[in-house]
Amino acid sequence: MGDEWIRPYTPGTGRWLVIGWEAVALALFGWSTVEQFGLAGPVVRIVAGVIAAGWVVCGWRICEMGVYVGPGGVRIRGLLRSRTLRWTDVAQVRLHRHTHRIGRWEIEGGMTVLIERHDGTTVNTELWAQGVDFHSRPHLFREVYQELRSRHRDAAPA
Repeated sequence: MGDEWIRPYTPGTGRWLVIGWEAVALALFGWSTVEQFGLAGPVVRIVAGVIAAGWVVCGWRICEMGVYVGPGGVRIRGLLRSRTLRWTDVAQVRLHRHTHRIGRWEIEGGMTVLIERHDGTTVNTELWAQGVDFHSRPHLFREVYQELRSRHRDAAPA
């Protein structure tokens, strides 16, 4: 498979809110660590550098998260790992209505896109109708889902 990967949608502004929220949380964590352990001098700069480096790496990874398509397959980039599936390994791209169960109650979680492989396993994608990329753009969620389905259909052997 080549390196012609494209994300068929633009990331939502919610990603920047998440990255900003993490910056505030990590700054608070750094401050409380320095205060709790009475750190001073170069140790404070080391702690700040490690926290800043972690924030940059995680922020970059959050910006890169998502589903990418190419002529040979689909790539799913998560926060911690990436998966690449060839179109020939994909049996079906489908919508799934996710619910959370709490005791006897079910709470609606929204629509997600799942990829079913020929071996019977299911691969979760980063595509969620209520997520940071699609919450205020439901039409875009449907368009991306249709794009994945049409790419899969076009890649199927005749």
